[in-house]
Amino acid sequence: MIAIAAAAGGLTGIGFAWRSRVLTTGLPSLLPEAVTAGIFAMTYFVIAIGRLPGFQLDRAGAALVGASLMVAAGALPLEEAPKAIDFDTIILLLGVMIVVANLRLSGFFGLVNGWVVTRARHPTVLLSTIIIVSGVLSAFLVNDAVCLVLAPLVLELVTRLRRNAVPYLLAVAMASNIGSTATITGNPQNMIIGSLSHIPYGTFAAALAPVAGIGLVLTAVMIGLVYRAEFWTRQPLSGKPERVNANGPLVVKSVAVSFAMIAAFFAGIPPAEAAIVAGAILLLTRRIKSEKVYAEIDWTLLLMFAGLFIVVAGLERSVFSPETLSRVGHLHLERVPVLSGITAILSNIVSNVPAVLVLKPFIAPLPSQQQAWLTVAMASTLAGNFTLVGSVANLIVVQRARAQGVEIGFWEYLKVGAPLTVLTIVIGAFWLSIS
Repeated sequence: MIAIAAAAGGLTGIGFAWRSRVLTTGLPSLLPEAVTAGIFAMTYFVIAIGRLPGFQLDRAGAALVGASLMVAAGALPLEEAPKAIDFDTIILLLGVMIVVANLRLSGFFGLVNGWVVTRARHPTVLLSTIIIVSGVLSAFLVNDAVCLVLAPLVLELVTRLRRNAVPYLLAVAMASNIGSTATITGNPQNMIIGSLSHIPYGTFAAALAPVAGIGLVLTAVMIGLVYRAEFWTRQPLSGKPERVNANGPLVVKSVAVSFAMIAAFFAGIPPAEAAIVAGAILLLTRRIKSEKVYAEIDWTLLLMFAGLFIVVAGLERSVFSPETLSRVGHLHLERVPVLSGITAILSNIVSNVPAVLVLKPFIAPLPSQQQAWLTVAMASTLAGNFTLVGSVANLIVVQRARAQGVEIGFWEYLKVGAPLTVLTIVIGAFWLSIS
């Protein structure tokens, strides 16, 4: 409630600043700003709902159209548009995608699935193992990619064991979101924050890994409480792992390169450099065609990022005047609970990546930028668990489940996701406040 009231106050302040400028400069001089704001609003509207009604324009297309209109409207000169793109983030995401693609194509994830089957002899053990695997892998290998791989494997596993698939699939999505909070490479918004803030990888992980760890425990508790009939039983699981078609040498190489990449992150090597070098090393192979790796990369996500950087740069250049920034500063964004609440609300309105980009100009004036960026990373990521559409990872799991005849409804997700989100963000805000 405090955060909502603060947000309302901030909007009032922005409105007051806008009216003051109208009186000072006149309405005609503000028309370009209105056009820029309109382009921004329409772009983020499409990104928030996923597709432009009546058209076949998706999120990536909306970002590209929005970027083009920003240039056409004069909000950002053409020669400035490439400079607005944070290529460190694009390169980092591309490198990690190549690494994940090699792990999947080598059969590594299938081997992990078999390892789980041989050791999980009770539903609670299976749930806990899925949460740990999803959370830990998502901390280093981008949560969306991890969900894309794990969701069908977990679905096949629990179907074979004749268990209710829904709670285990919820565990994949929610643990993936929470686990990705821990590091810069956990999710796209953290990658952007890492690039903008220049917080060292180890410092970022030391600050947020405890929050992620507590969140994973809470995920197991919440799912266990909501689905008591599934987990409060003495009936053991009986399942045997199926034969996995894995390429041994490629598995060894992919895992070794992955560990080397993670070690490079912690050693202080720029994450983008470490990731793209790791990806390049894995492309040098005689065992798998490069085209198969390219097919695993989410090129539309990279395109959406590039477009969003330009859209936000146009908005900053045309609309975010010093007066506007000053008005928003009255929200006391330097307070961790306030910034956490605003970030969480904004992330559920326009999604977490756009929310981070919108908040960027308001973080710069704050006295402790590192704490502020860590707060935004924590809240924007954990907010993804609030609803079914709160993060791309959730949608991936739901779509994969639906393709196999398993439906996860909005309310089915909300009854676990909403309280889990509130609890984890409160814990995260408290932790960052005392750190």
